[in-house]
Amino acid sequence: MQFSAGQIAELLEGTVDGDAQVLVIDVSKIEEGRLGTLTFLSNPKYTEHVYTTAASVVIVEKGFTPTKAIPKHTTLIRVHDPRAAFATLLEMHEKHQYERKGIEQPSYVSPKAKVGKGVYIGAFCYISDGAVLEEGVKIFPNCTVGDNVHIGAHTLLHANVTVYNKSRIGANCILHSGTVIGADGFGFTINAKGEQEKIPQIGNVIIEDDVEIGANCTVDRATLGSTIIRKGVKLDNLIQVGHNAEIGAHTVVVSQTGIAGSTRIGQHCMIGGQVGIAGHLVIGDRVKIAAQSGIGGNIADDMTVQGSPAFAIGEYKRSYVLFRNLPEMRKRIDDLAVSQPPKIPTTDKLG
Repeated sequence: MQFSAGQIAELLEGTVDGDAQVLVIDVSKIEEGRLGTLTFLSNPKYTEHVYTTAASVVIVEKGFTPTKAIPKHTTLIRVHDPRAAFATLLEMHEKHQYERKGIEQPSYVSPKAKVGKGVYIGAFCYISDGAVLEEGVKIFPNCTVGDNVHIGAHTLLHANVTVYNKSRIGANCILHSGTVIGADGFGFTINAKGEQEKIPQIGNVIIEDDVEIGANCTVDRATLGSTIIRKGVKLDNLIQVGHNAEIGAHTVVVSQTGIAGSTRIGQHCMIGGQVGIAGHLVIGDRVKIAAQSGIGGNIADDMTVQGSPAFAIGEYKRSYVLFRNLPEMRKRIDDLAVSQPPKIPTTDKLG
């Protein structure tokens, strides 16, 4: 799909400096621009590239004043905020990329399922009894949607996503490839023979609106009740959320983090990569957890922690300075011991 510089400027409420009829069909980085592509200049350190880029259209700030000649093939679009304008165009580009409708074959949609207007179901999908797909849902090939699953309007499931029975997913969510929602929680008990015996996991998973879950994540169903991912949560790739856990609204969790069962995480938290969080904990609102930390206890609101086991980041940094200096301190102690050998106490002989 192609657009003229004039059409783009109108959309962004910008002004054209150059040929308003020039057409673009793709986007590019400014230093890798090609004819027929659109790019932007926001960071001043990339300014030199605007004089050499092969891109056909460059979005710039309204007050941008060239110090050299702009290439003849390049048209400028002047806007208030180039980065925000470019982000708007990327969002539109992405929506167009996924703008599909209808049911591809072969696929199976149960006659007991409810499919709303404008839904897309890709080839080799399985939509089970009682499933509800609201308006504009997009389900790409090889996905499985179990019994009585409810998926809210305009949610997108990328290829190879599995949603187990009774799960509820809100509106405007994105689930990336390989993610599994609602697999059994890790629940076992030891029987009289000393064997691990499975505890049935009969709860479900609830994912609220505007959640994005990365590739190859797993969110386990609750033993009883629900595992809950609140509104606006963003999960990176390769994250495990245990049964009956709850992640508060607008919290961000980075790749390879594991959250054990029944832990409650507050709102607006930021959790770094490779963090391990034990079960049955309460983590407050606006908590920040540094990468590779191990969390074994509750954390109060607004704390920033680091380490394994984790503690307040200020104390951690002071402790780490000492830890790094331990070899030198050991050497100094050994040197002192050699240069000043200990005195051996003497005792007077008794007459």
